[in-house]
Amino acid sequence: MGNLKSIPEIRFPEFKAGWEHKPLNHYLKESKALNINLKYDKTQVLSVSGELGCVNQIEHMGRSYAGESVHNYGVVENGDIVYTKSPLKANPFGIVRLNTGKAGIVSTLYAVYKVKEKNATGEFIDYYFSLDANTNRYLRPLVRKGAKNDMKINNAYVLHDKIYAPSVEEQKRIAAFLKITDRRLAQLKEKKALLQEYRKGTMQKLFSQELRFKDENGNEFPEWVKKRLVEVCTKINSGKTPLGGESVYTDKGILFIRSQNVIDNKLSYEKSTYIPESINDTMKNSIVKPLDILLNITGGSLGRSCVVPLDFSIANVNQHVCIIRINNKNNPFFIQLYLATEKGQNKLFSLQTGSGREGLNFQSIKNLKISFPILEEQDRIANFLSGIDQKINICQNKIEETKAYKKSLLQKMFCV
Repeated sequence: MGNLKSIPEIRFPEFKAGWEHKPLNHYLKESKALNINLKYDKTQVLSVSGELGCVNQIEHMGRSYAGESVHNYGVVENGDIVYTKSPLKANPFGIVRLNTGKAGIVSTLYAVYKVKEKNATGEFIDYYFSLDANTNRYLRPLVRKGAKNDMKINNAYVLHDKIYAPSVEEQKRIAAFLKITDRRLAQLKEKKALLQEYRKGTMQKLFSQELRFKDENGNEFPEWVKKRLVEVCTKINSGKTPLGGESVYTDKGILFIRSQNVIDNKLSYEKSTYIPESINDTMKNSIVKPLDILLNITGGSLGRSCVVPLDFSIANVNQHVCIIRINNKNNPFFIQLYLATEKGQNKLFSLQTGSGREGLNFQSIKNLKISFPILEEQDRIANFLSGIDQKINICQNKIEETKAYKKSLLQKMFCV
C-alpha cells in the first residue's frame, strides 16, 4: 500500500498510480516576457481576483491603475499562470490563478509562469490553488513579509516547494469534471443577475406608475396621492449611544442595531452587538418593533434601509439608524422599496445637511414627499417584488450550495 497522501480521497477508478510529489518548477516555468515593444497598452492591464481569476483591470475595477509607463510590465498570454504578491484577507500570501481570457499585461507585483504541458495542465494547477487552504499552505513557508506587509519572494523561488500531482491524463479528467460544477455556478449566477436586472427595471416602472396593477375586478386603482412621510407614520426618530458607550456592549442581551447591520432590503446579524436589558430600559424611545423601517442616516451607508421581520423579538438602535414606524393604513414594505429606488435614493441624498453633507435630520425625513397608492395597490406592489426577491434568494442559496459542493470536491480530489 502506497503513501496515503499520494492518493486522493475521491478518484476516477481507471487511475491507479500514486501521485508524484515534485517541486512546482516541474510543472511551471517562469516567464520573463516583458511589454518592451508596448504591444499592450493601459487598457489591457490585468488584475487577479480570487473569485474571477485574471480579469481586465478596467472592466473589473472601473479604471486602470497602471503607472506612467507599462513597458516593464509582464506579458500574460492565455493559459499562463499568474501569482499576485498582494495580501488578501483569505490569502495573506497572495493568490495563484490561470488566465483563461484575453492576453494582457501585469505590473511587477505579479509573477507570470508558463505551463510545462508535458507534465501539467493549467486547469489542474488553477483548481489546486483555487482552494484557499492549498494556496496558504504552499506559500506560507516561502514568503517573507516586509515592514509594509509587502511580499519578499523571488519569482523563481515561488516554484521551489512541492505539490502532489497525477499524470497529465488524470489532471485533464479532474479539470473536466470540475468544469461541470463551474458551468452550473455560472448558469446560476447569470440567472441571479437576470432576475436582479428584471427586478430593478420592474421596480422603476411600478414606482413611476408606468406599470400599474388592476383591482380584483379588473378596474383601475385610484390615482396616487402625494403625502409627507410624517403623515403616514406614528414614529420617526433615531437611537442614541448607550450610557457608557462601547464599554457596555456584550455578547448577549438585547440586540443593538448599528448601520452595518442595515443592508439593502434585509437586516444582517453579522458582527452583532448587544446591550444589557437594564441599559435598554433607559433607551425606550429607540426600541425596534417588527415591521419598523430602519434607515441609515449617516456615513457611507447612508440611504440603506430594510424592514424589521415579523418574527423579530426586540432590539435597539444607535444614533446612525432612524426608525420609521408606519401606521396601519400603509404598507411598510412599499415605503422601504420606494426608498431603495433610484428616485428614492436621490431624494434622500438631496436632504443631507452639514458641511460634509453626510447626514440626514429628522425634520427633513418627516417632510419627505412620496406618492402613495391606496393600501391594496401598495400590497400588490410589495408582494410582487417580494416574489422576485424570493426567487433571487433561492438562486443565491443554490449558488452557495454549489460553492460548498465544489469546495468539498476540491478538498477530496487533491492530495496535500
